[in-house]
Amino acid sequence: MKYELPKLPYAYDALEPFVDARTMEIHHTKHHATYVEKLNAALEKHQEIADVPLETLLADLTKVPEDIRTAVRNHGGGHYNHSLFWKMMTPKSGVPSEELSKALINTFGSVDGFKEQFSAAATGHFGSGWVWLAKNKEGKMEIITMPNQDTPLMQGKTPLLGIDVWEHAYYLKYQNKRADYIAAWWNVVSWDEVERRFSA
Repeated sequence: MKYELPKLPYAYDALEPFVDARTMEIHHTKHHATYVEKLNAALEKHQEIADVPLETLLADLTKVPEDIRTAVRNHGGGHYNHSLFWKMMTPKSGVPSEELSKALINTFGSVDGFKEQFSAAATGHFGSGWVWLAKNKEGKMEIITMPNQDTPLMQGKTPLLGIDVWEHAYYLKYQNKRADYIAAWWNVVSWDEVERRFSA
């Protein structure tokens, strides 16, 4: 299995003014493309796992040969996370469905309460990484922070919504103002995608 850079479901400028076109283009064609390239290079060394789904490898890295484990964790995680990230954004954001809203209210007190807690986690996350809304094995939602390109799969959880807080995701437009990027990002969240993943 050779991984490929997925096409974006929208144009690079489709998320303007909240996420700028230049950032999207660099993020997709440079950063994500590099993760794909280096993941494929690592897997070429071990054909015995070349056809194992990436989700399976990331969910149990002990099954990945030690000499490429870090590469699969970093570059495989980068490919997986970004492939989700593009789908989790849309030019037509809308609002959470009634079912999803109820689940968020039951867990976080209100939809706004969820957004506030999620934003606080993303703003406060030290260094590079991701913040996720994830569903655990009991089917309950929680907010988790992950360093670098780690994914909720590594904790046995299903990612529902994630924000990339690496500086390359926002620095061209927002410079060091991560909180401004996070506030703007809510305008492009694909609640339909969150609902689809939550209901799966």
